[in-house]
Amino acid sequence: MAALFNGFQVSLVALCSLSLLGFLPQSLFAQSSLEQSVACPTCDAATTCCDACECDSLGCDSLGCDSLGCDSLGCGCGPLSCRERWAQKGITLNANFTQFYFGVVDGGLERSDRYGAHSDYVANFDMGKLGVQEGLFLKIRAERRFGQSVSGDTGALLPATLAADLPVADSDNLYLTNFVITQALSESFIVFAGKVDTLDGDVNAFAHGRGIRQFSNVGFVANPIALRTIPYSSLGMGFAYLLDGEPLLSFLLINPTDTTNSSGFSELFSEGAAISTELRVPTQFGNRPGHQLFGVTYSTRDYVSFDQDPRIILPSVPIARSSDSWSAYWNMDQYLHVDPCDAKRGWGYFGRLGVGDDGNNPLAFFGSVGLGGSSPIARRPQDSFGVGYYYAASSDEIGPALSTLLGPIGDGQGFETFYNVQANNWLTVTPDFQWVSPARRNVDDAYVLGVRANISF
Repeated sequence: MAALFNGFQVSLVALCSLSLLGFLPQSLFAQSSLEQSVACPTCDAATTCCDACECDSLGCDSLGCDSLGCDSLGCGCGPLSCRERWAQKGITLNANFTQFYFGVVDGGLERSDRYGAHSDYVANFDMGKLGVQEGLFLKIRAERRFGQSVSGDTGALLPATLAADLPVADSDNLYLTNFVITQALSESFIVFAGKVDTLDGDVNAFAHGRGIRQFSNVGFVANPIALRTIPYSSLGMGFAYLLDGEPLLSFLLINPTDTTNSSGFSELFSEGAAISTELRVPTQFGNRPGHQLFGVTYSTRDYVSFDQDPRIILPSVPIARSSDSWSAYWNMDQYLHVDPCDAKRGWGYFGRLGVGDDGNNPLAFFGSVGLGGSSPIARRPQDSFGVGYYYAASSDEIGPALSTLLGPIGDGQGFETFYNVQANNWLTVTPDFQWVSPARRNVDDAYVLGVRANISF
């Protein structure tokens, strides 16, 4: 074990070094050149550094400026001038490239170290600014993964590094997971339709982040009790009532099967339908901000086996045919401290509870609790942290079906803590530790150690 742990430490250092030295994917460089060639207008030969920022014919580097912009000469041209001009015209582009190097240092199914990565590319179009129609918006998200995930080595049903398995486990293809058209009918009411990525649901200030910005374990990214009824990505439609620009009440009608790897039209509602509704109410307990969220899901689908879903690790075993499934869940976040100089900085506690039907859902109950938010270290204002514990009770009816392949099934639990180091404005490096006690009774507790590096551009 000592040799494995020492090798693991060396690998962690190597990963951090690669990230800090800027070994970026080719897609990043392609986007940078695209921004310059498409968004920056042509003009006569530049005479100042700021002029060079606006021209295709002469770049900043030829005038002795830094490669990102003209700040080195104090001209006032920022590094994102091209992107800012796009935003003014109604187009915003964002992307993340997240690397995971995690290993099981003791226990679990196998002591191992795994490297994997996940990238997502998001484009938002404001059709009002583009001259098409006021209040009309289009959001597109494409995702890809490659490498290996440590989740299968822990022996747990809940993945330790969720994003490393999304959007389709064991596939390194690029998938379109979100293509949603939204029309605002007023400042407080919107309708939407398209291919919906559901991971942005069950929002929590301290335990969300799609598995790349806060916690890595799915138990702290969303409530897994709802995963049986709501697919990761499929065609759907719905509406939302907004309060101060954020959804207060939302409703979603969606195809009940996952269609991440297809358009979804050929199987639209062929196996029934699923609905999800959430109410997220802002609070001011103790004169500090927080939220209370209540959600329910329901599916009319006939269930005969477990789907191969990267959000929960289950074997493809048959179960007694049963129709309909439901879940109900609650989450809350409450700030304990808010920076008096910056209202966006603070830390507090969070909690989740959920129940599901025993007949179709592998989880009968789920609960989690923890702390998170901005770093309390004064000299690290951009850092963040999190620590949490979860408990997942297995279904008494589904457990026997799983035990044929997995052995005796009980309840699972786990703990995770992380610290996000904001290395610069585009890189965060996150040491992470997890203790996982699998629901599989014949598998030892797993101790997982790793580092995550997220590059945003």
